[in-house]
Amino acid sequence: MNYRVTHTTCYTGDEPISVGHNEAWLKPRSGPRQQTHKFHLHVDPVPAVTSLRTDSFGNDVHVFSFNEGYRQLKVTAVSEIGVQPPPVPSAMKSPPWEAIREQLRSTGGAALPAAEQPSFFAYEFAFPSPRIFWDDSVVGFAEVSFVPGRPIVDAVQDLTSRMHAEFKYDGTATTVSTPVKDVFQLRRGVCQDFAHLQIAAIRSVGLAARYVSGYLRTFPPPGKPRLVGADASHAWLSVFCGELGWLDVDPTNNMLVRDEHITLAWGRDYGDVPPLTGVFIGGGQHRMSVSVDVLPLE
Repeated sequence: MNYRVTHTTCYTGDEPISVGHNEAWLKPRSGPRQQTHKFHLHVDPVPAVTSLRTDSFGNDVHVFSFNEGYRQLKVTAVSEIGVQPPPVPSAMKSPPWEAIREQLRSTGGAALPAAEQPSFFAYEFAFPSPRIFWDDSVVGFAEVSFVPGRPIVDAVQDLTSRMHAEFKYDGTATTVSTPVKDVFQLRRGVCQDFAHLQIAAIRSVGLAARYVSGYLRTFPPPGKPRLVGADASHAWLSVFCGELGWLDVDPTNNMLVRDEHITLAWGRDYGDVPPLTGVFIGGGQHRMSVSVDVLPLE
């Protein structure tokens, strides 16, 4: 599948903002299953300083700053991406999850040549991170799926299905800073919450999982036109499965990631890869609006 993604964020303040510094994780990654053919980031007003860096996880980060006043900031990222569906692993023929855990402990889970980022080690995604940590209740939740000797892909898929069955999507139940333990107790949240919780469960048994930000192609109801700008950012997770590489799963929709998912960036948790973040002086009360349009191309 080929897509054109338009992601627009608009900040409006009651008073002028005198100084602002921003970072954007808005350029889709390129790798074996996804290639970014075109990308353009338009910032209005024009920043005083712009630069591009690569973070420690291999994501492109656009940095831009202002030293003159403005009331409104509009950031639009337009990407054209080709996405290939990953191979579907056999759940029952994958290695036992304990074997992957031992591989992580003994070798650091060095990624294989076929993995998407061969220079990194999977083990860095096996530990608590600023937004992902757990207690005994999360460990117990994970152990229902990760029973002794179970193939890792089968266990991950079972946990994904349980997440989908036991937790309800509710855009009003949480905020961007809601802790994992609160999501677990509420049994409600959004895609970011479900990704964080499932990552916590997987890491709690000694495995490695990373947070993935991106987009999901949506389908209008039969007979209804596609609504431009009605899509949204999405989040899921990727689990290290040894020689099988990384397995991407989407607990919000109870599915393996296919060619309807477009990867922006990955890190330990949301805090590593927010689409857009920044600090500013002034502005008074401010408002933010976000519009995302995922357009399949012929």
